[in-house]
Amino acid sequence: MSAETVVHAPEHTTHRAETRTGRHTPWPAAVGAAVLAAAIVCVVLIAFAWPSVTAKVQNLPIAAVGSADQISQVASKAPAGALDVRTASSRDDAIGQIQHREVYGAIVLGSSPEILVASAASPVASQALTQLGAQMQQQIQDQVIAQLKQALQQAQQRAQAPQAGSPQGTAPAAGAQQSAATPTVKVTDVVPLSSDDPRGTGLAVAGLPLVIGGILGGVLISLLVSGTWRRLVAVVAYGAAGGLGLAGILQGWFHILQSSYWINAGAIGLGIAATAAVIAGLNALIGRAGIAVGAVVTMFIGNPLSSLTQPKEFLPAPWGDVGQWFVPGASGTLLRELSYFPSADTMFPWLVLGGWAVAGALFIAIGHFRNQPAAAEL
Repeated sequence: MSAETVVHAPEHTTHRAETRTGRHTPWPAAVGAAVLAAAIVCVVLIAFAWPSVTAKVQNLPIAAVGSADQISQVASKAPAGALDVRTASSRDDAIGQIQHREVYGAIVLGSSPEILVASAASPVASQALTQLGAQMQQQIQDQVIAQLKQALQQAQQRAQAPQAGSPQGTAPAAGAQQSAATPTVKVTDVVPLSSDDPRGTGLAVAGLPLVIGGILGGVLISLLVSGTWRRLVAVVAYGAAGGLGLAGILQGWFHILQSSYWINAGAIGLGIAATAAVIAGLNALIGRAGIAVGAVVTMFIGNPLSSLTQPKEFLPAPWGDVGQWFVPGASGTLLRELSYFPSADTMFPWLVLGGWAVAGALFIAIGHFRNQPAAAEL
């Protein structure tokens, strides 16, 4: 009997091991998981690369000072659809439009042509307008050369058939005077970037840590804090502490932000608190899946459409405007305007951030009341 027991023991042990570990994943499910993972990677790539790949110089709002003929002539030299030219009554009016963020730059035509740029609004737009100025300069030089050639031809004709009382040296002298009086297209940066961030990369790069910071705060509050009022207080405390700390780094240390430290801290705090509140609220509404939904909306939709590195007009319509309704786009625009454009109207980004924060708070409260019956049954 002992021998028989020894023979059957391994079979009994194997059966218990299979029961403990369960069956293997079916082959279709394994392949499906791999395909799903590949699809997610493709979506992530599209979300981050699509704005950069599809962006182009288009519909760039600029002001123009000059006659209708001069403005139309300059606009015709630009690529089709590249500029959205708006009339300005004077150079000061054009500067006012730039400072109110109605346009990204301006062209002043006439005897003293000038290109007005605002690198603080968008270094990419400033480069595009500077290139336009170079094209204008080349056009002016070509016109002067053409006039000079015409004057020389007239002088040669007169030399071959001189007329009485006609001074032969007048035409070349006039051509020389025209060449000497060739106007130079001046480029003026009316709203320059900080000397500590001359290319504007710091302000653009700062957007991603703010997005991640908001997501991280929402995840930690969702997992570590229980209770509606406690979560709401945690969101407010996180926004206040995070805003003061991040503004201290960006403005006090890196000198990327300008103007009032306290207002910048409030804008940063409201932005990260809004994201954290939405994630915590979605978690209260639909469980752990809400964390993923909030992170996807912020990171893979809001951040790529935020237009932190280029004008929103460069994105295919209407996605540039859509991006300003999300927290990353509103936060980036608000910080740029607070730092460099005190005359601009900042009401819209403040309302967007406040709206997301209120929505997150409502989600937290609704999720609490929705879960109360289930908790009472337990």
